[in-house]
Amino acid sequence: MNSRRFGGEGLSLPLDEWYPAELCDKEENVSKLKKLEYLNLALNNIEKIENLEGCEGLTKLDLTVNFIGELSSVKTLGHNIHLKELFLMGNPCADFDGYRQFVVATLQQLKWLDGKEIERSERIQALQNFPVIEQQIREQEEAYCLKRAKDKEEAQRKLREEDENEAKERSHSVFEGQSPFSGEHKDHVQEGQEGEYNQKRFKDNEDDLEFWNKPSLFTPESRLETLRHMEKQRKDQEKLSGKKKKVKPPRILITEDGKVLNVNDPKLDFSLEDDEKRHQIILDLAVYRYMDTSLIDVDVQPTYVRVMVKGKPFQLVLPAEVKPDSSSAKRSQTTGHLVICMPKVDEVITGWRQTSESGTSPSDSSREHTNQRSKQIEKLDVDPSKRSFPDVANIVREKNPTPRRVRSEPKIIPSEEAPDFEDNPEVPPLI
Repeated sequence: MNSRRFGGEGLSLPLDEWYPAELCDKEENVSKLKKLEYLNLALNNIEKIENLEGCEGLTKLDLTVNFIGELSSVKTLGHNIHLKELFLMGNPCADFDGYRQFVVATLQQLKWLDGKEIERSERIQALQNFPVIEQQIREQEEAYCLKRAKDKEEAQRKLREEDENEAKERSHSVFEGQSPFSGEHKDHVQEGQEGEYNQKRFKDNEDDLEFWNKPSLFTPESRLETLRHMEKQRKDQEKLSGKKKKVKPPRILITEDGKVLNVNDPKLDFSLEDDEKRHQIILDLAVYRYMDTSLIDVDVQPTYVRVMVKGKPFQLVLPAEVKPDSSSAKRSQTTGHLVICMPKVDEVITGWRQTSESGTSPSDSSREHTNQRSKQIEKLDVDPSKRSFPDVANIVREKNPTPRRVRSEPKIIPSEEAPDFEDNPEVPPLI
């Protein structure tokens, strides 16, 4: 496969990416590549050197086995002052008398031509004989151009004949395909179909052998004819063998009876953790580190999780029911892993003997315990009459009574008969 190498980075691109339909016949799309150092255009249909003036950094050019007949077109390479190596062998111009001397004298920056080093004495001699050599090259170029024009006319005539024959064959096959057949005849055709295919294959092999043994001219048209023949042979082979692209059946993720299957088509490592402390299920999927996140699609369902990685499904059945709306997915920037956190539906309170099945909070449980204790205290009452509502009037009346503790104590009345008693009028009496 031909390739272009870009200078500095050593990048090579296949030639077929730039010219996918047929062989290239011009040096196009390279004039803006100023840093291009090595250009390989061998085995193509190039007839003239052009459009390379913009490749300022070009140092090596390979045009081996092309159809360059205008040798004077090498003068355009004079703008490529850094060009050191040139390959033109296998071209019609390489058979001209004085070919090497003409190129050596025209491109004085060259150091190598067709793999052979250019010596100083050779260049001096070529420059001395350049006027005579240039006249010879022009005469040979004119003769080649006349011959080339005749070859083009002959190739176009053959191409028209081939197109007419193919059109007749297509119309004939369509006419036969529209003719009615009875059921018995169709069965007979199907039974003898294999033998007919074998005969057609044998005939195609004979035609192919005849094509390769037939002498042909060394022209761009003959090379294109060979390319078309090979393409036609490939298509006919596919039709005869009945090969069709096998369509891979869709992957079964859920069976007909509703059973969810575990699938790992991307073949990724993963870990599933049941975090009881946070009451959630965590899936760690080892996604490729440098894969773009747009190629990942996450779908969380109550009983399973599905991740599409570049169109390949990863599906895992979960050990408990989760909340899809509360789930979250994050991607690690260092490892590329995909972490999916899925909260569970039923909330479990750790640290309590009793588990709330209805999903009550700890505060509700504490209120229930307080109510139970208050009910137990009420059962200690003996006299049901004391549960009656208090009298508001008595509460107002007893607003300024003596404290219950003082009232319960007996009043202390001083005795006058006491020997150490002294009545002081300034001291207020005791209540």
